[in-house]
Amino acid sequence: MEENTSEVRLDKWLWAARFYRTRSIARDMIDGGKVRYNGYHVKPGRLVETGARITLRQGFNELEVIVRGISDVRRQASLAQLLYEETQESREKREKNAELHRINALLAPHPDDRPNKKERRTLISFKHAAE
Repeated sequence: MEENTSEVRLDKWLWAARFYRTRSIARDMIDGGKVRYNGYHVKPGRLVETGARITLRQGFNELEVIVRGISDVRRQASLAQLLYEETQESREKREKNAELHRINALLAPHPDDRPNKKERRTLISFKHAAE
C-alpha cells in the first residue's frame, strides 16, 4: 500500500498504521524510549523507510514489525495492516505472553462483588491488628 508520499515521520507512520490512537501519544512513546527504529532510539521526526525494523511497546506486549508500506493517512484497520508485517518471533512472544496473562487471571480470581460496609470494617480492623 504505497501512498503518494515518499517521506513520512515516524510518529505519523505509527499513527497511520494504528499502533497509537493519536500522533501526540506516538510522539510521547518515541520520546519515552518505548519505540526503537532499526534497534536505535530515534526522534519522532525520523523518516520511515520500507524494510525498516520497528520495535514498540503496546501495553504488556513488545511488538517487532517490518515496514512494508508508507502512508501518512490513517485509514481503516484492514488497510493499515498492509503497512507492516509482524515478525514470527514477536508473534510467538505475544501469544506466550497472552497465555501467561490468562493463567495468572485463573490463579488470582477476583471476588464477584465488593465488600459491604460491615465486611470493609472487618478488613480494616484485621489490617490494623496485623501492624
